[in-house]
Amino acid sequence: MARKRRIPEAALPTNEPKERVQYQDAFQSTLNKRVEEVGKTFEGKGRTALYAIAAAAVLLVLVGIFYMWNRSSDAKAQTALGKAIETSQAQVSDSPLPAGSTIKTFKTEKERAEASVAEFQAVADKFGGAVGEKAKYFIAVNKISLDRAAATTELENLSKSNDEVGSLSKFALAQVKAGDGKADEAVTIYQQLAAADNSVIAKETINFELAKLFEKQGKKDDAVNLYFTIAKTASEAKDPDGKPVPMSSTANEAKSKLEELAPEKAKEIVEPKPESPFGGGGLPLGIQ
Repeated sequence: MARKRRIPEAALPTNEPKERVQYQDAFQSTLNKRVEEVGKTFEGKGRTALYAIAAAAVLLVLVGIFYMWNRSSDAKAQTALGKAIETSQAQVSDSPLPAGSTIKTFKTEKERAEASVAEFQAVADKFGGAVGEKAKYFIAVNKISLDRAAATTELENLSKSNDEVGSLSKFALAQVKAGDGKADEAVTIYQQLAAADNSVIAKETINFELAKLFEKQGKKDDAVNLYFTIAKTASEAKDPDGKPVPMSSTANEAKSKLEELAPEKAKEIVEPKPESPFGGGGLPLGIQ
């Protein structure tokens, strides 16, 4: 059965299980996993969020946006953008590389960020248009670790657009605000993203970030309600064939938070049981 996709097939693994695609396209699914992974890595590390947010934002775009807009830009512009993306993802290490290695490395995060900003700026200046807007987004998120105030202003400007760059800029901006202790402003931005119909980031990812902020603000009931909604919705999700969809890591984490904050309410969440590949809901005779 054919599945709807908003991005070219080349952007996705060819062996992605069909059951994982449900009520969000494969780009959203992959992007949201990257958000979760990076968020878990850097959560609770204070000022190191200066680097974490930049890394998270770059990962977000690297996974899917490059492919999402590939058809709308000329090859030279995309090639230049791709090279700048490679720089932003280059390894940071002060260890010498093996002889003959062509891998690009930087000694510090700061050096890599500076090189990335310069390359993305060159792309924006030379090509403009849609590619230029993408490059400006990359400039802003890489600049967070270099000039936080300037990066925040740039993200605020980019977030005014009603497109994918706008959505991702808002998400990054909310992270910056939260990291700066401006929880109320971050909450407002997350709520705007959650209410939008065209956000490239899945609702459960946005709501999970919002719930964490509510929890930090001492708004337990609001946090519990959001965690419950995320987990309950995921537990009842079905794929196009009507089969249960495994809960995402975000949904599972929401359920875990719910078990901590409201154990009785968490009991209302029943996780879907995986269906046997042999049919009939059970294993073949003789297999226990």
